[in-house]
Parts: sequence; structure tokens; C-alpha cells
Amino acid sequence: MFVLNPDPYLLPSYRISPFQTKDLSKNHFLPYNSRIDSYFENRFEGQIIYTENGREAIHIALEQLELKKDDVVTILTTTGNFYISGCVTKEIEKFCQWSREILPETKVFFINHEFGYAFEDIEKLKNTGIPIIEDCASSFFTKGNNIGTIGDYIIYSFPKMFPIQIGGLLINNTTSNIQHSIDKSKLNYIKSVLSKYIDKEDKIVAKRWKNYHYLRTEFSKLGIKERFEKIEGNVPSVFMFKTTGSKLNLPHLKEHFYNHGIQCSVFYGEEAFFLPVHQRLRKEDLDYFISVFKLFLTKYV
Repeated sequence: MFVLNPDPYLLPSYRISPFQTKDLSKNHFLPYNSRIDSYFENRFEGQIIYTENGREAIHIALEQLELKKDDVVTILTTTGNFYISGCVTKEIEKFCQWSREILPETKVFFINHEFGYAFEDIEKLKNTGIPIIEDCASSFFTKGNNIGTIGDYIIYSFPKMFPIQIGGLLINNTTSNIQHSIDKSKLNYIKSVLSKYIDKEDKIVAKRWKNYHYLRTEFSKLGIKERFEKIEGNVPSVFMFKTTGSKLNLPHLKEHFYNHGIQCSVFYGEEAFFLPVHQRLRKEDLDYFISVFKLFLTKYV
């Protein structure tokens, strides 16, 4: 059985990230390993720059573009929904303005490949000659539609895909060399953790899709459908489902899941909602998510 309506001091902890508390000690005792460097050198053609997180990678990329206060960074996303993380907009606001539309003042395209699903029209944008930053923070394992190969700068965030608390990556595809350094102990830590897991890439991708398909099947039995359809090459960072016409109170649903120790969110701007789907989740964990959702339907719908 699952304990529903648990004591708030005895909650489980399910994150969108695969990081778990036990990884603190596991990662601490990992021997130094830099095998991940070879992986990145084979995968990327540009300059490889490790950062402490994805926000720092965004900051460095924007810094290189010498933007003026009245310039505009146009943010485009896979879904076209207005929602965009404050982690992105706050970094842009340190340099200039941002918009969700292409304007005469647009000096940079910021392409957000949302939730593991590639933005489709990036090649057309490349033909404009305007610099492109590709945000692949939630799409590390996604390989379809030339993702991570078109932009002048490519952003990644490791905690979204690996059991680690820190680490980002900036790929610089310009002719300029970027001077940047990260604390050596942190760099060695990031490399060691990534090196441990990168050989399991195929298994990680397969497990994410297996978890996704299980949730899709079980939620469909409740009349709930997936938000994204599977497209070859994409790898989901979450399980997102549509709630159109269901009359679900999504902010209330978010609170309900958090009260059961499950990180989640409303996809603001749409009637949609998302849950963890990462590779560390077992069938029993997913069954717990479903039980929590069923409880909400019983109590509030």
C-alpha cells in the first residue's frame, strides 16, 4: 500500500531531477574520471566550457554578444506557449530586453528546446544571420532535428538529466575563444559523476521512455492524454499531460502533489501539467504518482 495524506514531516522526495539524497555519499567517493571529456569532444565541434550551472552558461553566452540596453533577445520555444523560466529571463535582463516576438530590435534568437522536444524551424532562423543561443538544458539526450548543432552557443544543465546537484555546459561554436574557468574541485567532481553515467546513455534514454509510456497508459485510463506525441530522437524530461475540459484546479493539483513529496508544475499558459519521468524511477514510484492523482480526483473533482 501507499501512505496517502502523509505527515508533512515524513514526505518522500521525488524530483524532476534524477538526483537523490543517497547520491551525496555515492558521488563523494567516486574516483576522479575524465572520460566524459572524450564523449564531449566526439559529440561537439565547438569549444567546450564547463560551468557551475546552466544559468552561468547563459550569462557567458550573452556576455559574448556585446548587447546594448535597448537590444532585444527574442525567445522562441518548442510549443510556442508564452511560459518561459525566470532563470532565462533574469539572465537576459542583466544585459538587455527580451520578447516573445521577432522585432526590428532583435539581436539574438534564444531557442528553448522545451522538455526534451526539439524546436523545429531553427534552420530558417540560422539563415537570417542573427546569432542563436540554443537552450538544451532539458534536452541533453535529445538528438533529433539537428538540436544542439545549429546555434552559435549551446546551453546544457546536467542536474536535469544526471544524479548531480551542479554543473552546466556551454558549447561555443563561434570563431572566438572564450576565457572562462571553474573551481578545479567542482570541475573534477562534475567530470567524475558524468563519466560514471555517460556509458549508460542508451539505458537512460530507454528507461525514460519506458517510464513515460507507463504513465501515458495509466493516465489514459483516467481520460487524461499526453501533451506531446513521441517524435524520433526526442527524449522527455517530464511526463506532461493535457487537462483541457477536465475542470481540474491545476494550482490545487500542484499543491496536492507537493504535499505528497512529488515535484511537479503547471505548464502555465496551457491546461497542462507535468510530473517526473527520470531514469531512477521504478514502476512502484510511478504507481505512487498515479495513486496520488486518483486521490485528488476522488477528493476534489
